[in-house]
Amino acid sequence: MQTITRLHMLRNSAASLRRDVATLALVPTMGALHEGHLTLVREARLLADHVCVSIFVNPKQFGPNEDLDAYPRQLEADSALLEAEGVELLWAPSVEEMYPSGFATSISVAGVTENFCGADRPGHFDGVATVVCKLFNQVGPDVACFGEKDWQQLATIRRMARDLDLSAPMADRIIGIPTVREPDGLAMSSRNRYLSPENRSAAATLPRAMKDAIGQIEAGEAVSAALAELQNRLTEAGFSSVDYADLADADSLELLRARGNTPARLLVAARIGGTRLIDNMPVSAAPD
Repeated sequence: MQTITRLHMLRNSAASLRRDVATLALVPTMGALHEGHLTLVREARLLADHVCVSIFVNPKQFGPNEDLDAYPRQLEADSALLEAEGVELLWAPSVEEMYPSGFATSISVAGVTENFCGADRPGHFDGVATVVCKLFNQVGPDVACFGEKDWQQLATIRRMARDLDLSAPMADRIIGIPTVREPDGLAMSSRNRYLSPENRSAAATLPRAMKDAIGQIEAGEAVSAALAELQNRLTEAGFSSVDYADLADADSLELLRARGNTPARLLVAARIGGTRLIDNMPVSAAPD
């Protein structure tokens, strides 16, 4: 596996991998890799001839009071995991390489970024859209894989690719991979390591309560009642707050007050023991 830290070297290496009409998949990450990330890598290997993984802790998607400095950085361990998975190319630029002196451009995606985490984290998705667009331009992948765990991020990137007519990759080659979960259902996340044993046990209430709420909605119960019960269960389990628990159109992320005739998503963010957990699950369209 090649580990590249300079852009001109990346472009040469990526071009070499694409020789003879070979295809290249990109898996963007911020490192601190876990089984969820490795699942993305394995899926990418099924979709393309070669795989490039990027590791870059993007300062532009962290707010002034967020944990940029505390975010785990373990490049050596991550590199060993990726090499074991057969990744050919690791792109690990410095902040100075990604955002050289004088950098002054930002991409803002309206609509899909305005609710949910976008409301709580101003500027976050501008930072996500900007860095992902740069990664697409730097690597030029045929396909890119993202986890569905952050559905709003995935929707933002797809909208950006459609609106800007990106072709490397095209919007329909931005693939969402289902969330990888712990045995008790909690979505895998690098932030789970911050949970105390007691809070970690209580956190498993989140996916269970979400599944029950979806069952109620799909059975015809009022969305407002199902969401209120979900929030009550989280509070009773020890969550200190629920930032949001909403039903939204899966593509536009428009808030839904009732189950409609298009696929929807239940999105939740809640805090426990100082750690903010996010999750989402699909909700089927109502029958005609």
